[in-house]
Amino acid sequence: MARPGRPAMPKPKLHPLVDSFLDMLTAERGAAMNTRQAYWRDLADFSLYLRDKSRKEIIDTTTDEIKAYLKDLGDKIHVKGQNKAQIATRTVARRLSALRQFYRYLVSENIRKDDPTSSIESPKQARTLPKTLTESEVSSLIKTAGATGGADAVRLVCLLEMLYATGLRVSELVGLPLSSINDDRQFLMIAGKGGRERMVPLSEPAQKALTKYIEVRQQFISAEDKGDQAQWLFPSRTSESGHLTRQRFAQLLKDLADNAGIEASRVSPHILRHAFATHLLSNGADLRSVQKMLGHADIATTQIYTHIVGDKAKKTVEDKHPLAQKAVGVR
Repeated sequence: MARPGRPAMPKPKLHPLVDSFLDMLTAERGAAMNTRQAYWRDLADFSLYLRDKSRKEIIDTTTDEIKAYLKDLGDKIHVKGQNKAQIATRTVARRLSALRQFYRYLVSENIRKDDPTSSIESPKQARTLPKTLTESEVSSLIKTAGATGGADAVRLVCLLEMLYATGLRVSELVGLPLSSINDDRQFLMIAGKGGRERMVPLSEPAQKALTKYIEVRQQFISAEDKGDQAQWLFPSRTSESGHLTRQRFAQLLKDLADNAGIEASRVSPHILRHAFATHLLSNGADLRSVQKMLGHADIATTQIYTHIVGDKAKKTVEDKHPLAQKAVGVR
C-alpha cells in the first residue's frame, strides 16, 4: 500500500514460477495472505537484483550469485544504534529461507536438478528475548483507552482486552469473523496458521468489553454495506478488506501509548501478545496451555517466554509439565 500522498509503485512482473510457488504455499501449506505477501517481497527483491546484475531470471541463478546477493543485502542495511548487525543477520536469514524453499520447490517439480542454496549456511542469530510490558503498563493502556468515551474508545478497549486475554496474532484479531464468538461470548474460535483451529477462552473483563462494544459495533458499518463489513467482528468503513487493518490498529496503539505516558516504540500488537504469554507464565500457568492459546505448533517456541519470567515462576512452569521440562533443558 502506498503512503498517503504518494502514487502506488508499479508491481514488478516476476517469473510465473514464483506465482506457482506462492499458490502451492497457500493451497498445500495453508499460508496466510500476509505470509504469501512476505514471500513475494523476498523473491521479488532477489529477482530484481538478479535482473539488474546479470540479466537473469530467478530460476537460472547460481550459488555464487545468491551468496553475492546476500552479502550485498547485509551491507546495504542502514540502522541506527547497536542493533544493525542483529537486524542484518535476521533479514539475511529470512531472505535465504525464502529462497531455499523456492528452490526446493523447483527441484521437487523437476524444474531444476539442483538446489543452489543447499551449500549456503544460514547466518547464526543470537537469541533475542521477546519485548514485553508490565501488568501495570497494560492496565494503564486499557484505562487510558477508555477515558475519552465514545464508540472509538469502546472499540479500542475491546481490542486491548481481547488481545491481552487471548494472545492472538494481530492478523487473527482484526480479521475475526462475527461468527467466531459464541452465544455466551466466553470463547473464541480461531483459524490460525496452517489452517489449524483453536478455541481460546475470554477473561471476564474481555467478555464485558466485548458486550459493550457489540452495542456500538453498527457505527463502524456504512449504511450501504452489502455484507463486506458486517461479516467481521471489527468492521471498517474505509479498508478494502472490510475490517480494521493491522496497520491501523498498530497506529492506534502508538497514539494510545503516547497518551498513557509509555514510550511508543515499546507498544505494539505483538508486544501485547508477548505480555499475555509472559504474565500467564509469571503467575504459574502451564506451558502447554499457553502454547495452545498462542497457536504455536512447537512447544519450544513458547518455551522462550520462560527466560523472561522470574526464577520462582520459571521453576513453577518447568515443574508443571514434562514437555516443559524437556524443552527448558535444551539451551
